[in-house]
Amino acid sequence: MPVVDCGTMKLISLVLLALAAAAQAGAPALEPGFTSLFNGKDFTGWKIAGPTESFTIQDGAIVANGAASHAYYDGPFRNHSFRDFELKVDVMTRPGSNGGVYVLTEYQDVGGNERASGHFPSKGFEIQVNNSHGDRIRTGSLYHVVDILDDSPAKDDEWFTETITVKGDTIVVKVNDKQVVEWTQAADWNGGREGPGRRIAGPGTIALQAHDPKSTVFYKNIRIKPLD
Repeated sequence: MPVVDCGTMKLISLVLLALAAAAQAGAPALEPGFTSLFNGKDFTGWKIAGPTESFTIQDGAIVANGAASHAYYDGPFRNHSFRDFELKVDVMTRPGSNGGVYVLTEYQDVGGNERASGHFPSKGFEIQVNNSHGDRIRTGSLYHVVDILDDSPAKDDEWFTETITVKGDTIVVKVNDKQVVEWTQAADWNGGREGPGRRIAGPGTIALQAHDPKSTVFYKNIRIKPLD
């Protein structure tokens, strides 16, 4: 039987303890090449525009519930500036809830696009989170660009994963690994209904949406893999 010295035994013990702690905390293993943007504990690296009370943290998730507000990633990774990337966000909605994940956006104290429930970012694209809200545009839609109407690919009260890939002039959206959107920006694209800011151009950051006081959406395991 090989002899294991005390130093090696101590190292093994520390590794086992760390693995046990991670398992107990429910910390998922990151996929190769991905970096986590949220520590699961506080809003370090995030900046909220709109009522801050619309966002809280519960059990390792960012919970959006309240007046229209947006939490922007403002942290150090890639100086919160992403152009070509794959983003994964685990999401859960309560019945009747609306939310969204923005990409290629930038921080705005007051969003430039005004809707019935408040102000929303005028730059970048919103990937819809909505399984049963009154808005017919459902989860996975590239909002007001490629809309999935009525039938949602996900369900309320169940965790699902939105995967958003931006590469060149193409955006691909998957829900639980099933592709629901593939859109390539035409040379003459002007932003459509959402205005000129809804265009693939330079890099931007990520934002999570609190839509309204009657909506409750959970976001966790927010991780990104640069593709450039």
